[in-house]
Amino acid sequence: MSTFDDRENAFEAKFAFDSELQFRAEARANKLLGLWAAGLMGKTGAEADAYAALVVKSDFAEAGEEDVVRFVAKGLGDRADLAAIRLKRAECLAQAKAQLASEG
Repeated sequence: MSTFDDRENAFEAKFAFDSELQFRAEARANKLLGLWAAGLMGKTGAEADAYAALVVKSDFAEAGEEDVVRFVAKGLGDRADLAAIRLKRAECLAQAKAQLASEG
């Protein structure tokens, strides 16, 4: 193998790793957002976990986070507006990335 091939393989491996890490961070952020929303709805324990799982699944409707924001907004009703949900989602994403980084 040439040096060029080695570099190409290294870039491809890094891209795959970064993509997987981003996917895991997004899924974890959605779970954290779901748990936050469940708390606002008065759900605890298994009921809160089940709702958080639904929030994670809602992310597969379309690309981006807006499908998740709409799903959570629908569940929360007037307990939180879209801006508050988006802000909390950003906080959850930062928290999820920190958690994944600390896990190694």
